[in-house]
Amino acid sequence: MTNNVFSALGHPLRRQVMDLLRKGPRTSGELADAFDASWPTVSRHLAVLKDADLITAERHGTSIIYRANTSVIEDAAAALLALIGKDNGDDDMKEAAE
Repeated sequence: MTNNVFSALGHPLRRQVMDLLRKGPRTSGELADAFDASWPTVSRHLAVLKDADLITAERHGTSIIYRANTSVIEDAAAALLALIGKDNGDDDMKEAAE
């Protein structure tokens, strides 16, 4: 799952979508209006983010509301921190043992 997350975040437009959604839920129309790209292009990017579980989509009548899935983002951040040895405060315990 983490590889899909990092792959999904590899495109600048998708990172910009995540930045918008970090500030609060947005409709598909609001997201499309925020970018100088065609609706099919934005829709494909939303599908990639949704497939990576980075966003959720909920239909309200004729609108679709997108939200950032913060738990997946937190998991990805934890994976990155673990790669550099900054996971769960283990560094303090390592220093105390030395």
